Amino acid sequence: MTDSFESALGERVGNMIDACTRCGKCVEACPVTEPGGVVAEPVSVIEGVIDILRQGDGTEAARKWASACVLTGACIKACDYGVNPRFLLSMTRLALARRENEPAERRKQGVDGFRKVAREVTHISRLQLDDVLLRRLGQNPAAGAVAPGPPADFVFYTGCNVLKTPHIALLALDIMDALGASYSVMGGPSHCCGIVQTRTGDLETAGRFAESTMNKLAHSRSGQVVSWCPSCHVQFTEVTLPAVEKMRGARPFEMTPFLLYLRANLDRLRPLLRRRVGMRVALHRHPGIAGVVEAAEDLLRAVPGVELIDLGQPAVGLMSNYFRALPALRRQLQASELAAAEQAQVDALVAVYHADHRELCAHERDYPFRILNLLEIVGESMGFQHADAFKRLKKLQDVDAIAADCRDLAAKHGLDPAATRQAIQAMLDEQPLPLRNP
Repeated sequence: MTDSFESALGERVGNMIDACTRCGKCVEACPVTEPGGVVAEPVSVIEGVIDILRQGDGTEAARKWASACVLTGACIKACDYGVNPRFLLSMTRLALARRENEPAERRKQGVDGFRKVAREVTHISRLQLDDVLLRRLGQNPAAGAVAPGPPADFVFYTGCNVLKTPHIALLALDIMDALGASYSVMGGPSHCCGIVQTRTGDLETAGRFAESTMNKLAHSRSGQVVSWCPSCHVQFTEVTLPAVEKMRGARPFEMTPFLLYLRANLDRLRPLLRRRVGMRVALHRHPGIAGVVEAAEDLLRAVPGVELIDLGQPAVGLMSNYFRALPALRRQLQASELAAAEQAQVDALVAVYHADHRELCAHERDYPFRILNLLEIVGESMGFQHADAFKRLKKLQDVDAIAADCRDLAAKHGLDPAATRQAIQAMLDEQPLPLRNP
């Protein structure tokens, strides 16, 4: 066992480097080498990555590959030796961030990034929800204390940013309630996974945040956590939990993506899908978490009346917002998919994750189909519905109009007007592909 989070991560990186044969198959399998400008032989690219991880300078191609990674996961499937190249690229970005800035600057960037996330999550969620629904999502404990009781069978971990589109998270709770599940809800900025600090290179703070959240998530009877957010899922399963296992000799829990949980319970769910939903739908796909796309397709096919249409579009990345270093590709993929959906005359383009929904939903204004989350379709068949206030607000495309629409809730929650306007502007700025008629 190792003494610290940082040393545990270092040991895991070292073990993977030793196991890597430098065959280059991970580079060959990656779908973003070309748009990322990675012009070099695959073997030399992975050798450059390993050199950076060993405190060397690496190569320009290695640095570009690490920066262009959108967490598709194709590299993991390509490796025959149990190495996780996606994790190594994450640690490469960490190493580069640590070289670029001194510890104080890394810490400042991490703090600024965390405060931005917390501000936006807090304000955007509270512009949509009252205290009762916030409390149901594990937020706003001052609104009413929850009586202590025995641990639930598992923890449902929302992560932070799904709270900006709370109708998705509320539908997940409705579905679990209908299945008779025993769960507790945790998430939001007070349960940070540490990913923001990891990106800035502040590993000490990232480890502290992640371990604190991990200790909270460990409170269940089964030792199981069902996760919603794919970013949090990758951060925990590929970074935090393996490191903690090296530190403590055991994992405090296992983590399962929500859609894989639903598919595992499809036999119990199917009789609850009583209402026919007559729709032709296309699935917006990101394969970064193995099995989630397939689970989403299985769930859609289980809904009476749903016809699943394959648009023949590439499935790349973990979520749309991971294309930070490849903005042109991000716009190209979204434009191509929207055009294909229009040509196929679907009734809805359906996303799984919250970040994709945030980026796509305002396009509903300009196209002859709806932008929905998968759980809205499942929920409709089960008789559940929550209004998509986020989409309604974003389609307004005006800070003043949105602030006026939400004036009563903003006042009720005591939100600072300047911070609220900042959060609203950030919501509108998250529009990588411009609308047809801004």
